[in-house]
Amino acid sequence: MIPSPVCAIRGATIERSDHAGDRRLVQLTDWLRTLPALDGFALKPASVDASFRRYFRVVVGGDSYIAMDAPPELEDCMPFVTVASYLGSIGLNAPDVLASRTDDGFLLLSDFGTRVYLDVLMEEPLRADELYGDALDALAVMQREGEGYVDRLPPYDDALLRFELSLFSDWLCGRHLGIAMTAGEKREWDALCNLLVNTALDQSSVFVHRDYHSRNLMVTEEGNPGILDFQDAVAGPLCYDLVSLLKDCYVTWDAGRVSVWALDYFERLPLSLRERIGTERFLRDFALTGVHRHLKAAGIFARLKHRDGKVAYMNDVPRALAYIPPLADDHPELAFLAGFIDDRVFPALARRP
Repeated sequence: MIPSPVCAIRGATIERSDHAGDRRLVQLTDWLRTLPALDGFALKPASVDASFRRYFRVVVGGDSYIAMDAPPELEDCMPFVTVASYLGSIGLNAPDVLASRTDDGFLLLSDFGTRVYLDVLMEEPLRADELYGDALDALAVMQREGEGYVDRLPPYDDALLRFELSLFSDWLCGRHLGIAMTAGEKREWDALCNLLVNTALDQSSVFVHRDYHSRNLMVTEEGNPGILDFQDAVAGPLCYDLVSLLKDCYVTWDAGRVSVWALDYFERLPLSLRERIGTERFLRDFALTGVHRHLKAAGIFARLKHRDGKVAYMNDVPRALAYIPPLADDHPELAFLAGFIDDRVFPALARRP
């Protein structure tokens, strides 16, 4: 393995790849040097995500931390700080914010290590029940104990839900695939959007992480899982995070197994809520909320490619959309969408390089 080249910036060792002339990296390093506990630290890239944030691992002796770089003109890091405090207060394993310079978009966080749920599930699939059990336990805590914070979170309202559905029609179908809906298809699409939005709004409003999936959960020795990327949390539909977890855009499980996990979660809900919803409605909400989630995700992946130059996410579009057509067997109101995806979207994706 070829060692990464390093450079020295004011006494800190920086592992570098393409950071030459990186003004924000210099600013971040200068700030970290002001923190007494980090004397003589080494800095190396940790990860990037679908936003404009970057993360660096800060190593001092045998200790490590995570530094977040969130350019303030592009990302507001205060929601991360706020939601981290909410999650920590209810006993969930969110990173501790150890130091901050929020005006410049810099945070120093505790480090969960490198064992991402997705990687461990791929390497050790026999641990799936254990890991999903822990994630479902944490989700139940988030929804139950997080009830007191729901009124402080932005609402997952009609406007936001409709905007997210428009990402599929505008960015994936229109921008990426060049698909223009006919007048009849547009009427069907509008009716489908009404159905999905109303299904979301009719569910109990709970603390919603909004990206609760295998790339944002870390395998930790204590308090598993470590929860990341929660800054977009909202007050929204009961089934949303459950769908994000069990019908993941990055790993697929047998539909029967997903149903078992979903019903296992249903049994964790308060008895009064279970009696009010009932199993049949819960499973329908789970299915239709998944449709919304996967249409949104496919649209976001196309936007990441065309707006932000992040092309790798397009590899996940077929997996995200593949959840939808089989649902039409039990939910005839999805027949239009299932046919549209099978007959127009998938063939157009196959023609793209």
